[in-house]
Amino acid sequence: MSGNHTISGDAVPEEKPSANKPLGFKNVVRLGYVSLFTDFSTEMILGLLPLFIHDQLGASYAIVGLIEGSAEAVNNFFRILTGVITDRIAKRKSLVLFGYALSSFAKPLFALTTTWGQAFIVRVTDRAGKGARTSPRDALISDSIAKSESGKAFGVHSSLDQVGAVLGPLLAFIVFPYIGFRGIFWLSFAPAMVSLIILLFFVNEAVGLKKQRHLFENAKQVLNRRFIFLLVVLGAFLVGAYNFSFILLLASSLGVPDGQIPLVYVVINALSVVAAFPCGVLADRIGKVPVLLFSNLALIATSAAGILLVGGWVYGFVIACLFGIYLGASDTVQRAIIPDFTSTELKGTGYAIYYLLVGLTSLVANSIFGYLWTIMNSSVAFEYSVATSIVGTLALVVFMLASKSSPH
Repeated sequence: MSGNHTISGDAVPEEKPSANKPLGFKNVVRLGYVSLFTDFSTEMILGLLPLFIHDQLGASYAIVGLIEGSAEAVNNFFRILTGVITDRIAKRKSLVLFGYALSSFAKPLFALTTTWGQAFIVRVTDRAGKGARTSPRDALISDSIAKSESGKAFGVHSSLDQVGAVLGPLLAFIVFPYIGFRGIFWLSFAPAMVSLIILLFFVNEAVGLKKQRHLFENAKQVLNRRFIFLLVVLGAFLVGAYNFSFILLLASSLGVPDGQIPLVYVVINALSVVAAFPCGVLADRIGKVPVLLFSNLALIATSAAGILLVGGWVYGFVIACLFGIYLGASDTVQRAIIPDFTSTELKGTGYAIYYLLVGLTSLVANSIFGYLWTIMNSSVAFEYSVATSIVGTLALVVFMLASKSSPH
């Protein structure tokens, strides 16, 4: 499959340069720095949050899974909402700013929580902010470059994003012995403010977009036959795709001390940085589906390692490496593939539909994974993920073969 073709037979054709294209990679990089500082803030918290909720607030593994699944479902609901709204109003930046601001002011409130129910509310609010910004931000990234460079653009953005995700937990590891969980939560506010300043003063709005008036007509235009096929394939895989919290809890159960858990998170995010950009570039050259297939295999390898590697703290870091590679590849390529199915004016709607799928499957995956871990053990939970990942990977192979046989 050549990188010079779309992956679908009935996807929209390559667009000619328009008024919104001259923004260029400078806008992508600036959005990358916004994400860098936001993730600096967020990830210094997330490297410790599962342990805080489990150990300090008394939540079970099942409750941790429910919190994470619910938070991601809310996250993706808001991605849907703002994805539709951004096409309706033909504006991106105002919605992006609202989302980043909501998360920035919510995260420090973890310092005030005394029950897992309160932490649930803060977590959901934070993820609502993330969801509100994501679809319009991804559409703005896509608006800033030519479709043929979408893999590279999302790779650059993901890499910068993950640099912040490395720095955050690294700083948390350094200062945790001195300020503890709640001090980390308060400290997260500082880099979040930097991201808002960059976004407000240095990121440009897309121009030349046409307002869309008909929600259901827009969705019908986006939901072509090949896009529906892709969503089904992704859904089969994502119902078993647990999130990073369970890798951190697994590392803790393997003997990694609480104060060093942020280092496990550093490893996850560092490997995600390493994987994101080359996977994006490779997707532009050989096609996005083959690289997506690689990311699926990386999660299968992670889950298999979670079953087989027992009895030593070092295995926690090995499993974190595999999971980081999966995250870097999957996040980059799944986001980059959406513009292949949408026109410029309907990219937000395309991302909204995609994130609807991600939100529903995330709730299912994390809830089932946490429940299986609680009533049985971690091996059974990882076996569930291996099974669903294999089904999704086989479906992706069928999709790839069908795409190759379809006329362009």
